[in-house]
Amino acid sequence: MGRLFASLVIYVSAGDQPGVANENGNRPATKAPGNTPAGDDDIVIKIRDLKKSFDGRTVLDGVNLDVRRGETMVIMGGSGSGKSTLLRLIIGSFKPDTGSIELFGGEVTTLKRPGLDAIRRRFGILFQSGALFNSMTLAENVALPIQEHTDFDRNIIDIQVKIKLEQVGLLEAADKYPAQISGGMKKRAGLARALALDPEILFYDEPSAGLDPVTSAQIDRLIMDLTKILRVTSVVVTHEMDSAFTIADRMAMFDRGRMVAVEDRAWFAAIRDAPAADHLAEDEQMIRQFLRGDAEGPITDRKDSGALEKALFGELAALHTPSIVPTRAGR
Repeated sequence: MGRLFASLVIYVSAGDQPGVANENGNRPATKAPGNTPAGDDDIVIKIRDLKKSFDGRTVLDGVNLDVRRGETMVIMGGSGSGKSTLLRLIIGSFKPDTGSIELFGGEVTTLKRPGLDAIRRRFGILFQSGALFNSMTLAENVALPIQEHTDFDRNIIDIQVKIKLEQVGLLEAADKYPAQISGGMKKRAGLARALALDPEILFYDEPSAGLDPVTSAQIDRLIMDLTKILRVTSVVVTHEMDSAFTIADRMAMFDRGRMVAVEDRAWFAAIRDAPAADHLAEDEQMIRQFLRGDAEGPITDRKDSGALEKALFGELAALHTPSIVPTRAGR
């Protein structure tokens, strides 16, 4: 009943209130995440020297990152930079080669299935596609994790589901199936399911991908509202820059498996808006190009005129070409 009561209190008191009144009726000030030095107690995700390779290709190369309680951390980078791999390592989809990942102060890379399942109940995930079960209604999709991980009776689960759907503006669509709703509604339904167990951390994998600008802006607003009202920590993986600068407290930039920079939003905005890149360090020039979407800069300079030839003919030279045996000899 504890989680249900918490949801009811949050739902009834939702609004622009920055905190919860204490026993004297006073509402404490909310600490601004990203602007205050973080002690160990404020860090809910701690990543140190993380490395991961697939088939000999290094995807993550010594990554370090701290995520503070109550903040929205945006992880960004180009396709194949390693940001989605990092997210999957954090949630325990697979193990790193070396390094450590701590959630809520405990190491997760060495956990067995029961311990990992207990940690997973403390966070929710919005997958890029929404990952809804097509054979279930939206209400049934949201109810599923509650049924799996609690002993609430049917009536309590129904109340919880209605609260979660209302929080994302989908209560009226509760009986619809995923095939009957838009892409933006699927994202919101997936978010309602991620909220089902009242998580302390929410992970978002490309929440704006494939959405029109208006729907994308609505998803951004929903992320900010839920982070504020529910006081959760949000980790958002994206390469959508408008979204990133709208929702972020702090931002982390990936490039070819390296964590290039972890700074507050204002720092990245200053790099983006710099009138010229000449005075910037090499990594800062790369960040500026990425943030601005410029066609020229360090990222594209890597693809020099000889890169394609080397990639093609170097690979071809290494291949063993089988002999061609004529099948109609003598004709």
